[in-house]
Amino acid sequence: MHDDKSCLNTHDHNLWNHTRYWFRSFFAGFVFLTLLVTGPARTDFTSPAIGAQDIVDLALVLAVDSSYSVDTTEYRLQMEGLTSAFLSGEVIDAIKNGPSGRIAVSVVQWSDLKSQVVVIPWTIISGQNSATKLASRIRQTPRQTASGGTSITTMMKKGAAMLSNLPFYAERKVIDISADGRNNNGGDPRPVRNLVAASGITINGLAIINEVITLDKYFEIYITGGPGNFVIVANDYSAYAQAIKRKLILEILGPGLV
Repeated sequence: MHDDKSCLNTHDHNLWNHTRYWFRSFFAGFVFLTLLVTGPARTDFTSPAIGAQDIVDLALVLAVDSSYSVDTTEYRLQMEGLTSAFLSGEVIDAIKNGPSGRIAVSVVQWSDLKSQVVVIPWTIISGQNSATKLASRIRQTPRQTASGGTSITTMMKKGAAMLSNLPFYAERKVIDISADGRNNNGGDPRPVRNLVAASGITINGLAIINEVITLDKYFEIYITGGPGNFVIVANDYSAYAQAIKRKLILEILGPGLV
């Protein structure tokens, strides 16, 4: 009798998890349509090695600022910072210590409302080998987006579209936005932020304050949202590597687990 009750509780728990997942997926899809992202939902940025049977603790969109305010050296410092982070034992341990021991990562370069380029499609990281391969790809990735203004608004739409059409199950969904300036085209970011956050997607910020010293406060008011959101500050691009490493560890571990 005790065993039957235990099995029933397990069944109910699994049913609740599946129901919650499909509700969140439906709602995220609704948000995607509401945001009116140009063109149909894309799945061609997905690695063919990833399938619907895959389960990850976190789906993470890494949004790299490539706007006109970011020169060649500053762009490379961002990419080298990400490379270093994924080679870090602390980041790898954080991934391995999650419930499934796996996360999915995609890298997007962005500038104005017309320029968001997925330079690394969804890639599952489960340990040192896969993290090292991702780090190598990041290091070798050239700048591919056109130089332009700073449309954090459109980057949030892009990230929401990607996270609303995952071909795998993700317990948490996060858009990680690095920027050195305020949104200056693509419309007010707050309505988009609010819709994205309402769908269960978290938007975190890494504010590089070499030009705008109050950028972290701007992020808190206009950009970040969703479960457990936060802002990390880098005083300049030379501090980016340490800041992004810290940020990744916090995002991988998840709210309340640090």
